[in-house]
Amino acid sequence: MAARSAPSCHLRLEWVYGYRGHQCRNNLYYTAAKEIVYFVAGVGVVYSPREHRQKFYRGHSDDIISLALHPERVLVATGQVGKEPYICIWDSYTVQTISVLKDVHTHGIACLAFDLDGQRLVSVGLDSKNAVCVWDWKRGKMLSMAPGHTDRIFDISWDLYQPNKLVSCGVKHIKFWSLCGNALTPKRGVFGKTGDLQTILCLACARDELTYSGALNGDIYVWKGINLIRTIQGAHAAGIFSMNACEEGFATGGRDGCIRLWDLTFKPITVIDLRETDQGYKGLSVRSVCWRGDHILVGTQDSEIFEIVVQERNKPFLIMQGHCEGELWALAVHPTKPLAVTGSDDRSVRIWSLVDHALIARCNMEEPIRCAAVNADGIHLALGMKDGSFTVLRVRDMTEVVHIKDRKEAIHELKYSPDGTYLAVGCNDSSVDIYGVAQRYKKVGECLGSLSFITHLDWSSDSRYLQTNDGNGKRLFYRMPGGKEVTSTEEIKGVHWASWTCVSGLEVNGIWPKYSDINDINSVDGNYIGQVLVTADDYGIIKLFRYPCLRKGAKFRKYIGHSAHVTNVRWSHDYQWVISIGGADHSVFQWKFIPERKLKDAVHIAPQESLADSHSDESDSDLSDVPELDSEIEQETQLTYRRQVYKEDLPQLKEQCKEKQKSATSKRRERAPGNSIRLHFVHGYRGYDCRSNLFYTQIGEIVYHVAAVGVIYNRQQNTQRFYLGHDDDILCLTIHPLKDYVATGQVGRDPSIHIWDTETIKPLSILKGGHHQYGVSAVDFSADGKRLASVGIDDSHTVVLWDWKKGEKLSIARGSKDKIFVVKMNPYVPDKLITAGIKHMKFWRKAGGGLIGRKGYIGTLGKNDTMMCAVYGWTEEMAFSGTSTGDVCIWRDIFLVKTVKAHDGPVFSMHALEKGFVTGGKDGIVALWDDSFERCLKTYAIKRAALAPGSKGLLLEDNPSIRAISLGHGHILVGTKNGEILEVDKSGPITLLVQGHMEGEVWGLATHPYLPICATVSDDKTLRIWDLSPSHCMLAVRKLKKGGRCCCFSPDGKALAVGLNDGSFLMANADTLEDLVSFHHRKDMISDIRFSPGSGKYLAVASHDSFIDIYNVMNSKRVGICKGATSYITHIDWDIRGKLLQVNTGAKEQLFFEAPRGKKQTIPSVEVEKIAWASWTSVLGLCCEGIWPVIGEVTDVTASCLTSDKMVLATGDDLGFVKLFRYPTKGKFGKFKRYVAHSTHVTNVRWTYDDSMLVTLGGTDMSLMVWTNEMEGYREKRPCDSEESDIDSEEDGGYDSDVTRENEISYTIRALSTNIRPMLGIKPHLQQKEPSIDERPPVSRAPPQPEKLQTNNVGKKKRPIEDLVLELIFGYRGRDCRNNVHYLNDGDDIIYHTASVGILHNVATGSQSFYQEHNDDILCLTVNQHPKFINIVATGQVGDSADMSATAPSIHIWDAMNKQTLSILRCYHSKGVCSVSFSATGKLLLSVGLDPEHTITIWRWQEGAKIASRAGHNQRIFVAEFRPDSDTQFVSVGVKHVKFWTLAGRALLSKKGLLSTLEDARMQTMLAIAFGAVPSVVMSVCGKITYCVESWRELTTGLCLPCTPPCEMDLS
Repeated sequence: MAARSAPSCHLRLEWVYGYRGHQCRNNLYYTAAKEIVYFVAGVGVVYSPREHRQKFYRGHSDDIISLALHPERVLVATGQVGKEPYICIWDSYTVQTISVLKDVHTHGIACLAFDLDGQRLVSVGLDSKNAVCVWDWKRGKMLSMAPGHTDRIFDISWDLYQPNKLVSCGVKHIKFWSLCGNALTPKRGVFGKTGDLQTILCLACARDELTYSGALNGDIYVWKGINLIRTIQGAHAAGIFSMNACEEGFATGGRDGCIRLWDLTFKPITVIDLRETDQGYKGLSVRSVCWRGDHILVGTQDSEIFEIVVQERNKPFLIMQGHCEGELWALAVHPTKPLAVTGSDDRSVRIWSLVDHALIARCNMEEPIRCAAVNADGIHLALGMKDGSFTVLRVRDMTEVVHIKDRKEAIHELKYSPDGTYLAVGCNDSSVDIYGVAQRYKKVGECLGSLSFITHLDWSSDSRYLQTNDGNGKRLFYRMPGGKEVTSTEEIKGVHWASWTCVSGLEVNGIWPKYSDINDINSVDGNYIGQVLVTADDYGIIKLFRYPCLRKGAKFRKYIGHSAHVTNVRWSHDYQWVISIGGADHSVFQWKFIPERKLKDAVHIAPQESLADSHSDESDSDLSDVPELDSEIEQETQLTYRRQVYKEDLPQLKEQCKEKQKSATSKRRERAPGNSIRLHFVHGYRGYDCRSNLFYTQIGEIVYHVAAVGVIYNRQQNTQRFYLGHDDDILCLTIHPLKDYVATGQVGRDPSIHIWDTETIKPLSILKGGHHQYGVSAVDFSADGKRLASVGIDDSHTVVLWDWKKGEKLSIARGSKDKIFVVKMNPYVPDKLITAGIKHMKFWRKAGGGLIGRKGYIGTLGKNDTMMCAVYGWTEEMAFSGTSTGDVCIWRDIFLVKTVKAHDGPVFSMHALEKGFVTGGKDGIVALWDDSFERCLKTYAIKRAALAPGSKGLLLEDNPSIRAISLGHGHILVGTKNGEILEVDKSGPITLLVQGHMEGEVWGLATHPYLPICATVSDDKTLRIWDLSPSHCMLAVRKLKKGGRCCCFSPDGKALAVGLNDGSFLMANADTLEDLVSFHHRKDMISDIRFSPGSGKYLAVASHDSFIDIYNVMNSKRVGICKGATSYITHIDWDIRGKLLQVNTGAKEQLFFEAPRGKKQTIPSVEVEKIAWASWTSVLGLCCEGIWPVIGEVTDVTASCLTSDKMVLATGDDLGFVKLFRYPTKGKFGKFKRYVAHSTHVTNVRWTYDDSMLVTLGGTDMSLMVWTNEMEGYREKRPCDSEESDIDSEEDGGYDSDVTRENEISYTIRALSTNIRPMLGIKPHLQQKEPSIDERPPVSRAPPQPEKLQTNNVGKKKRPIEDLVLELIFGYRGRDCRNNVHYLNDGDDIIYHTASVGILHNVATGSQSFYQEHNDDILCLTVNQHPKFINIVATGQVGDSADMSATAPSIHIWDAMNKQTLSILRCYHSKGVCSVSFSATGKLLLSVGLDPEHTITIWRWQEGAKIASRAGHNQRIFVAEFRPDSDTQFVSVGVKHVKFWTLAGRALLSKKGLLSTLEDARMQTMLAIAFGAVPSVVMSVCGKITYCVESWRELTTGLCLPCTPPCEMDLS
């Protein structure tokens, strides 16, 4: 039987033997419910000693190594190892995840600690810098991070008596941290003379700034502040591993096996030596202590947990045991009793009772044990050793029977024969020896067929045959007892095997993935009765398969818990349990087997929650016999949306081409044209691969998307407004519950999601940040509108939950390996959501920074189908999903309750109403349902017959596939796969509102010679005529036999020629679209077709097989052929006389042919200009050399068209840009205006007959866009949507000398080997001591002295530093700073800075006071103007790297009067901070860096949170300031730039200031900004030698006024 489906039985984890004591500490606590919490392998365990019961937390994917208990003692935080380790906070009572913290640490999480009120959590990583990170764990958000130390950190704790203070300790250091803003600042503990500098292993904080710490030599060090004040010597005889503080005092435990209890002042109370007790042994070492009332919990290095009651302290109670460190490989089960035997590299053999969950016997051997077996009557136990010997013991008293050593290499497998007469012993030297049991284990045979080490053995039921597996994966058979190899397959065929533990063989083919030949399955055991097979592999996974499973890649159920490799797995004798053992985690797991019949009652066994993406991605049961996917869905899943070049890559590509461009632009380039264009109307709607992307807004307009444009369509006025913020295909759209905001997600390398207002069409927030790749396929708002969920199209289809107003990512998780079509947030519980997609329905809930997903549980009701749409129903429990087979599935919680047949073919869209549902499917029918899907109330078929009389446009076919449905305003809005948007009235008539081409590229475009109409032809096999005048509709459509790529109107407008993809072309009547004549002379597609001007006597037809045929239209004969092109033809144009053809080819040749015969002509390029061309669509030649972009190799200009006045050339290119150039565009890289609306390549552009409109076609976005041409001088006041050219203008005039000098200053960083003030952190390795004044090195910028020179004076007494007090500073930093002197207190005081000091100078008394917390030069200063934050100052300093350590550049916010630091912002601006500015409300702070990108960052300074950051400009920015009335808008000025910025969520959007309205204005270097009385007027000063002041309104220059040399401005 083929294992097409997973077995229907189940395993449930029942018990775990062991405790992780090695390499971990402080990981054992009492919870509030008096249960004990600890961890082993990848499982968190909550053990109740009263009930002798365990609960398991299984949210981790690898070994857990750290644990912290919340102060209320219910929640637990655990941290794991791994490449991308995460922290889980979970409830010890329900063992459910509360929060997941991830994406910060690497390698592993070494320590964790909660603060006093449990709001914050600190974690320490295992990375090279041992990063310390503080979290707001409920929100899953990192608050602060800093490099911890250069060496391992062992313990960290919050100071429970002082807020915002922490202490960490580790290898040869202790550090005292303070958290301010987002900055964690360490101060090293000073050991001084009181004690030796040594490794500190654990610590506890007490009152009055006291800290107690346990050291490696067994002393306890007592600290006050950062100084060591005394030591308690010999507290323990060796290292103190654990210290636990409780109400009564402190408990310490050490390597010497002692527990000591101390009172609150650290006076000794008592000592308990565990080695001396009954259970004790030599070498017992304590790793964890927990003291609660009269109970003490102790965890040891060797995986035991003791509980000690203080009154009977010499009788500790052993409550948990496990194997000690060393690999665990040996496992055997007793043949008649519920016992399991294990043996490990710790040389012990242990017998466990599966009923009592306890260790019942233990015996220590001489050698590490690698395998075990019990004979059939349960009397003898054989153990195979690592040294090649084996030992046989009696089970009842563990006494030795024999010890035999015949081999030198490890014995890896041994088994008794079923009749008990023989023992087969398999060795790593590839032999199997057979011993006779009755002859006192005398050797009676050996099997020598293998070439590699023996891994598995099985006997036949009659004990006559043995089968083996070896390391090469070979399966061999031997006759017993002699050991002769059996090669005949016939002989083996009938053999029945007593057990099945082999990994290779026909019966277990299915356990191997389809295409793998790896040896990663360690163990197998077959259960013949239950017909199931259990396997254990290297990834820590236990799997259940059906037995036998013959076909590779069989389906299975999988269970995680073990961290790394599972070495062995066995069924118990009565098949009630499965026992599995972990190699590295040396733990023993006991699983309860739940057979099929019991499962029926146990629906409560919901699929286990897990965040773990375990190695094998197959689901528990992907039924492989799901019906084939529907063709439409199949087509859609194959779309990749990957781009060769993303728009995000352009800046880098331009950088690479800089050199090329410099050489080319020596001559002055032509200016950009005066005309501009504005998007006017778009024909098209994206339905072919998107769904549910069409909605009514509040005021009844319709919002949808096509190409890279969000469209708002007003159906009364038949007009459109556009959101043009995206730069690539929009793939999804959803509307806010209040129907006023819209969220759209796009394609991109780091794709963004824009939330924008449908009234103002302004972006409110832009979400990105590297969480999604390639694109965003689905978005959904929460019911309260505050959150947004999104799904990416990266390989793991990441699901992200956002707080969109703040632009913050709240949670993130991997979705599924197959495409996810829809995400829906629960309208009742904002923390829950569902995703649906290919064979996928998952129910998620937010847990801090993570999401926890559970698969929908289908049970026997249905098949695991592909879900195309989903909605929530009338309660938070109910969900409904539409499948690809036409069913609607009804879910309660995560269980499928029933299915209802709704449509023929897939259900693509559904919408929940107050009292029911509406669905739409591939069958073109809209169905209304009651609120429980019991009955269908009404159906509407989308048919031509139902179209209302006044409907614009034509329906292409009846019953088009429906992709989107929305209700509102008494109508049903329907979007179809064919790109149509229809409105269905409740009473039945249908109105067509919008339509576009269907799937397939659109290339052919022609405008009419004297009417405002145009024709298009597409690969969707239609020819369409569009009205460009106010009615904006499709006038006519005709289906063609083949797709087409070009078309052309005759000069009199009566005929329309169309070139098709099969090499034929036809001429049709332009009014009726009926055939006039057609020809088929070529095999390849026709790429361009043109009537000659004038009477239109000739028709030139260009094809991809590089010929142009010329036909005489009057007599329908071919009169000439143009030969000589080496590649396919792309464009053809006639001259005005109809005698000459200009041709472009794919090889970028520009050729000329004479008509009508087609003779090739050579025309010098100078002459080409002089010829009068009837049309110009060529992209080659001198006249349009400038249209090729700097990155011309990467992208092609596909189309161009010249206005009839020969002034403006419009082009379309592969990146989706429409550009306007002044014609002729001579010289390379001409200047242009560019417009983004199409997504990928623009295939064609045409001006209308009177140049009033430009029509453009998008290839793959299938849209037809109509732009109005706005002549020069005609300017509405509106934001300009064009961008000036790629390249900044050439060098303009000279700079003023001061400006030049400042632009070139590079700030070196002070590299003092020790700091001037001891208050701020110093690089850790330089911090060995506090140097006294006399040995302080001179202030030099030289590198620090090597540290060896500084460590030998540790002992010197340091002189007090109090003898110098700063009284007065002369000097002010003006040479390279600006706007850095301010009045405070109505002019009584002046504040400014010099060196690294902020100075408050009282005007009246002349006295100064100082702010001295900076540790390097201050470069900028600003004062908060908001009345709420009076006298608050921000200063920014230089610094070295951006690694968030104490020497990184930082901004300090402080109170000018009392010099209190309010917040420190460590920033990622490498080199330094050159400008700071507060926003209007005073809550936000803007900073500009000196890094090469001149990054601009916005902070919420009180919380120390970075809101947004973006590269500012490639040249120096001098000043950036918020508008005085705004928290979201600011202006930056600098070398040749003025930029106007808007903060949208977490994104910064910028527009360059435009100089275009002023005659001959050039962009200057701007030095200062001031805002006018109307805040939209900005004045800026430029630093050119021809000094002038410019005033800007919004983005455009108003006027220039001359003024004095470069100046400062303050218009306060």
